[in-house]
Amino acid sequence: MTTIGTDWLVRAREVAAQLAVDAVQRDHEGRTPTAEVQLLKDNGLVTLLGPVEHGGGGQTWETAYRVIREIAKADGSIGQLLGYHYLWAWAVRLVGTDAQIAAVEELYTRGNLFFGGAVNPRDSDLRISEDGDDLVFRGHKSFSTGSRVSDLTVLEGVLDGTGEHIFAIVPSNQPGIVFHDDWDNIGQRLTESGSVTISGVRVPWPDAAGYVDRKFRPLVYNTLNVPAIQLVFTNFYLGIAQGALESTLAYTRERTRAWPYGGDDKESATDEWYVLEGYGDLQAKLWAAEALVERAGAAISPILHAPREEVTPQARGEVAVLIAAAKQRIVETGLEIGTRIFELTGARASASKYGLDRFWRNLRTHSLHDPLPYKKREVGDYAVNGRHPEPTWYT
Repeated sequence: MTTIGTDWLVRAREVAAQLAVDAVQRDHEGRTPTAEVQLLKDNGLVTLLGPVEHGGGGQTWETAYRVIREIAKADGSIGQLLGYHYLWAWAVRLVGTDAQIAAVEELYTRGNLFFGGAVNPRDSDLRISEDGDDLVFRGHKSFSTGSRVSDLTVLEGVLDGTGEHIFAIVPSNQPGIVFHDDWDNIGQRLTESGSVTISGVRVPWPDAAGYVDRKFRPLVYNTLNVPAIQLVFTNFYLGIAQGALESTLAYTRERTRAWPYGGDDKESATDEWYVLEGYGDLQAKLWAAEALVERAGAAISPILHAPREEVTPQARGEVAVLIAAAKQRIVETGLEIGTRIFELTGARASASKYGLDRFWRNLRTHSLHDPLPYKKREVGDYAVNGRHPEPTWYT
């Protein structure tokens, strides 16, 4: 499956154009992006991966990754929200039974529902106890991206006395879920990624994802959640970097003044050799990163859409390494772009009204999600020793 849904990319660009109009103002205000998520819903982007028979787009992950990127060019926060939504909407396919997949996909697609998740692996797991035919979730998570704008929340915890991890999808608006308004970071300000307290959320045993007669049936496919979401990260990082370069190029064309003390004076900054050299260097690096990200998307999409029983550890390992390489490349390239753009635009470009700093802040904030040196090590171990990353919560 390598077909890109061109019409969906056009639609994503139209949505991005609307988001770009007040992106700087919204970043400054940091308000809950209720209207922005509704914009995604109204344009069908929320159900892009949903089944056609339920009104969804029926598209591939290759298209979804491209759509994430287009949205992130205009607003990195909304790109992240959409990307996380796609992963959590796919979570039932990753670990659920056939019946659960059918039910959840019909529910969210017909209802045009938006997902959030409370599955931060660095925190203690939620505790799950049994109460008759129900599971009861309790605990606290430091991060819950999408929180107050979500309709559904993915929970994950460990069943008391067993060590068994259980995923469940529950309504976000219920007394047992309290989202705390404590997301106050330098970047990705509109992602609603604050903490959450889970108090007595009940889930019927039949809704425990992937469990049949209270037993889980594991597949290699279950472990694709990490490479899939790492490539979500990678694509909105790429979108942020592309947005940074595009916005800065526009600023240079419209506002940057030529430097009159260089000995080779030009009438326009767009003719200055150091400006051309600088943008040429950044554009070449960005194109290279984009090519690697595209390659990773083309590689994982057919695996995610393949029959689940057919996915092998070899296929999973190969794509995980490729995604690790793509991630490290766009993080370093994107951070360089986010810094060097000010050298090419001049002092006036640092005014807060232009918001050019938001690109670096957004990428710097989320790229700390898990240490980049570990991604480099994964690639190095593959290059030197031919070893694939062992599946964990982060690899």
